[in-house]
Amino acid sequence: MSKTRRNVRFPHRMSNASDGRRPSISDASDVLSDPGSPSKDGSIATPATIPEEKSEKPQLSDYEKKKQTFITRTIWTFVMIFGFFIAMFSGHIYIIGIVTAIQIVSFKEVIAIANVPSKEKNLRFTKSLNWYFLATTMYFLYGESVIYYFKHILLVDKVLLPLATHHRFISFTLYVMGFVFFVASLQKGQYRFQFTQFAWTHMALYLIVVQAHFVMNNILEGMIWFFLPASLVITNDIFAYVCGITFGRTQLIQLSPKKTVEGFLGAWICTIIFGYFMTNILMRYKYFICPVNDLGANVMTGLQCNPNPAFVPQPYHIPGWTGMDKVFYVEPIQFHILIFASFASLIAPFGGFFASGLKRTFKIKDFGESIPGHGGITDRMDCQFIMGFFAYMYYHSFIAVYKATVGDVIETAINGLTVEEQLEVVRGLGKYLYNQGTVSETILECLNTELKRR
Repeated sequence: MSKTRRNVRFPHRMSNASDGRRPSISDASDVLSDPGSPSKDGSIATPATIPEEKSEKPQLSDYEKKKQTFITRTIWTFVMIFGFFIAMFSGHIYIIGIVTAIQIVSFKEVIAIANVPSKEKNLRFTKSLNWYFLATTMYFLYGESVIYYFKHILLVDKVLLPLATHHRFISFTLYVMGFVFFVASLQKGQYRFQFTQFAWTHMALYLIVVQAHFVMNNILEGMIWFFLPASLVITNDIFAYVCGITFGRTQLIQLSPKKTVEGFLGAWICTIIFGYFMTNILMRYKYFICPVNDLGANVMTGLQCNPNPAFVPQPYHIPGWTGMDKVFYVEPIQFHILIFASFASLIAPFGGFFASGLKRTFKIKDFGESIPGHGGITDRMDCQFIMGFFAYMYYHSFIAVYKATVGDVIETAINGLTVEEQLEVVRGLGKYLYNQGTVSETILECLNTELKRR
């Protein structure tokens, strides 16, 4: 096969050929260096076509990239802090809304990393079932919270009362419907992927949605039980970094090579100190220590309540054998905060280590790009979920004071009784009050007369 040779013709070559001289390189360079200028024989040369080099954007150095990332991360850090404090002081309902949004986005991020696009194209209901189970779980958990904290409102509402009474059965029915639909949608050749998605969805529901539900309950118990644990985790993370780069030498765990034992222990001490002083500030404001009795309350309207005994100074006696035989007063919460700070420093970081292991498994840097410069929501909340769960369990086990209301007593006493039996309870209660001298004989007779009409 013959090859065709392409020659670039210069106008002066024709003139050079006429005088028998072979064109030289200098002739060509003259034309290229001064396109459009006359050649040696006086003719005008046409410039040769030379391919232009594509202009490439200057590549940023590693230093510039890190600088841009740091600036973006810093800006969004202040934006998040500013927005959080505005929401917190605006009222509990806004913080509940933020927690709800966080758990939905975190669920989406965790589910997304396990999807297999090539197989998912053939399965129409995979994503739909994920979101259906999320909605069903949130309906159950949020309903449980509303019924527990606002029972006094639901008991007098004819529309909400049936929903509250049968809430658990409705939730169970919704879940079973999703379960049946999942089994019916199984396709041959896709079983492994579908069951993996089913298990992955339930793991995400437990680790994110269920734990976030307890965080919301902490808000309703009092803003301090939400803000204090969250701030302890953030403080520990900051001081772990500071102490680690200052005097960290020994690696703590292979999942996070940059974590050091020195930073881990140094952050523990700093977190305890921070928790002590922060608790002293927060417990002086009823907006933080009072349970929610009005979702419309904010920092301006405030809340009113009898403070939990944990916030009231209690006498503590130092025995004489210690050489300090004296009585001093301190709020019990100051002892509790030692436990909170220790958990935030020694246990909660393992939520972050778990997330690191998960990301390494799927070979990803971040769970998403929800927050510029920070990655995904899950990357910032990996320790907060387990900390909120612990705060709820510890509060209800060692701090909460349970007082039965009149509604609770009546509901427990006459629930399941027939109408006649309930009326008999009222007659017995009237007779008891008369014997105690609380009501007069006239009132007792009027009550009996009215009951006979029933």
